[in-house]
Amino acid sequence: MTSEPKRGLARGLTNYGDIDFSLYLRRTFAGAAGYSREMMGKPVIGIAHAPSGFNPCHRNFPEIVDAIKRGVLAAGGLPLEFPTISLGEAFLNPTSMKFRNLLSIDVEEMISAQPMDAVVLLGGCDKNVPAMLMGAASANLPAIQLVPGPMLPMPYEGERLGACTDCRRFWGRYRAGEVSHAKINIIEAKLATTAGTCAVMGTASTMAAVAEALGMSLPGTAAIPAAHSDRLRAAEATGRQAVELAANPIMPSQIITEQSLENALRILLAIGGSTNALIHLTAIAGRLGIKLSLERLNELSDTTPVLVNLKPTGDHYMSDLHAAGGVGVVLRELAPLLHLDCLTVTGQTLGERLSTEAPWVDRNIVRSFAEPFQPVGGLVALFGTLAPKGAILKRSAADPKLFEKEGRAVVFTSLDDLASRIDSPDLDVTADDFLVLQNAGPLSESGMPEAGYLPIPAKLARKGVKDMVRISDARMSGTAFGTVVLHVSPDAASGGALALVRSGDRIRMSVKDRRLDLLVDEGELTRRREELPPRAALPTRGYNKLFAQSTLQAPEGCDFDFLRKEG
Repeated sequence: MTSEPKRGLARGLTNYGDIDFSLYLRRTFAGAAGYSREMMGKPVIGIAHAPSGFNPCHRNFPEIVDAIKRGVLAAGGLPLEFPTISLGEAFLNPTSMKFRNLLSIDVEEMISAQPMDAVVLLGGCDKNVPAMLMGAASANLPAIQLVPGPMLPMPYEGERLGACTDCRRFWGRYRAGEVSHAKINIIEAKLATTAGTCAVMGTASTMAAVAEALGMSLPGTAAIPAAHSDRLRAAEATGRQAVELAANPIMPSQIITEQSLENALRILLAIGGSTNALIHLTAIAGRLGIKLSLERLNELSDTTPVLVNLKPTGDHYMSDLHAAGGVGVVLRELAPLLHLDCLTVTGQTLGERLSTEAPWVDRNIVRSFAEPFQPVGGLVALFGTLAPKGAILKRSAADPKLFEKEGRAVVFTSLDDLASRIDSPDLDVTADDFLVLQNAGPLSESGMPEAGYLPIPAKLARKGVKDMVRISDARMSGTAFGTVVLHVSPDAASGGALALVRSGDRIRMSVKDRRLDLLVDEGELTRRREELPPRAALPTRGYNKLFAQSTLQAPEGCDFDFLRKEG
């Protein structure tokens, strides 16, 4: 017997006080799984994946896992799959965001505790990708991200439908009385018809693009549709690359740097990506002690045009982006703005990746840098007396006519209050008012759901109103659109200025000046602050207690305070 090797099944041996016995016992049980001694001596590639009957976005995982294993075996490794928590966006109460940090802990601990030389992270639906990247960053084991790919859109009455921007578009028309009950049922059956994540530039697609821009995924893999055979070839190639990472380790901390995070922000802005991605990128950065500031976001946004013509910012779908050349085309257009010396999971730098021959580009989908879809980036941060630590507007999906505006606040104190009054015929509201939702932020009981996309009041929707200013401490789905101000920080539940707004107050928004101000004098605000009720008693047990005690505000990525690395 020899001292403990540092490879494969011999990594991180269970401690029985006798290292040689520990390896002997582990091989015994590996034999029970049917592995030969030859296979036991190969580098182990973990496959962390998130299957669940409550997550239909991941229903193509069995064949993807098989393809990953094929790649690992062909490259001389031993693939060992293991499950993680699976976060299905539409199936979790109160919101999948509440459980993102839990999944990150699951990933970090399991890839640290189990013997593997590298790991493939397989997840797609919204919060799964950032949670996996957060966990991998903290564990700092060689890792490579793979996504299941987007759904295919479905033809319907001369157009194409895809979850979930079209879900919201038709639901709004249904609420306005423009679409019948019978027709909305037909549409419902056509919005999500294949495996994969939402077909538009929602959070899942955004995070897939961000992972590729960061260098944590193989080039060209973000936009491949779930139903395409290229998705399986990408899985096989990912398995092969994981074996290479085991042989020549590149740690997440070498890939996820301040420079690569700025590259990812550039991509986020250029694709008109989800506001959620900003929270997730901030959380990923925080795991490595890197700070992403909203002030820096504004600087990047003002110099990064929107180049991608996809819903909800544009007209097309992720399958169209794949056909147009994928994320690599966007990176190539942005190259003069990028840090090209950033390392990727292939061992190449970003610059080396982009030095190859340029592919054909469909300019209906990806515009050139010289002729952008929109001249400035998709996201902008606002500051002011209503948002001292910042708020976010997805200006690429908003109505520019509302960007410089003062209006009267119509306040909803909770999600229940919103649900009970938004469609009341007695609601005192006009199209020029600002709808304000309180107590839907990270420290609220609701856990910061995607409730920031407040519906247009029914009485206004029936009159043809399509958009109005909406303000909250909640999030918004990346599939949504409209002039919606989100992530107001500090949130109302922690006593932020948002908690002090009353119906009838005046609010001024200026996208040009990056301002969001509550036009109420300080003396009145002081009086209101003194009248705020004490925060509700914290939960006394379980994950609810941990979440309530440890969750940070949106500018810190809503991560748990004890999981961030001081930097």
